[in-house]
Amino acid sequence: MTSRPLDRLDSRILAILSEDGRISNANLAQAVGLSPSPCWQRVRRLEEEGVISGYRAIVDRAKLGSSEIVMIEVILDRHDDEVLENFGRAMQEMPEVLEVMLTTGEYDYLIKVAVSGTRAYEEFLRSKLYRVPGIRHSRSSFVLRSLKERQYDPSLQAG
Repeated sequence: MTSRPLDRLDSRILAILSEDGRISNANLAQAVGLSPSPCWQRVRRLEEEGVISGYRAIVDRAKLGSSEIVMIEVILDRHDDEVLENFGRAMQEMPEVLEVMLTTGEYDYLIKVAVSGTRAYEEFLRSKLYRVPGIRHSRSSFVLRSLKERQYDPSLQAG
């Protein structure tokens, strides 16, 4: 977390970079109303402070054969260190698993999985997920359509 609050320019830089991480510094500077050098310094500071933790390519999963997204809620048998570590390690080793979130409420984890269809999902369940020790129960929902995916929204900034 940053030691200082973000100002309007920092928020605008983050919003633009979250939409286009490959924008040139010159174009970014023009978009936020700065000259290139101060803009570059702000981006570097945001990186050094850990506000910007990296840059990624957004991959079209359908073109790679994994067009279906399934959200899986999981309840574990126990919550001791061994079960939690084994579960976390197993999730890291499964390429179909895109995200794993520890949650509050009835379920312990929410897992986002990419597969090529229902048969591939059944195979994932049988050969991978259900073989993970410590899982007591799971519930799955296929995503029909994603209405919004963002990494940053400046209106959520505290301050």
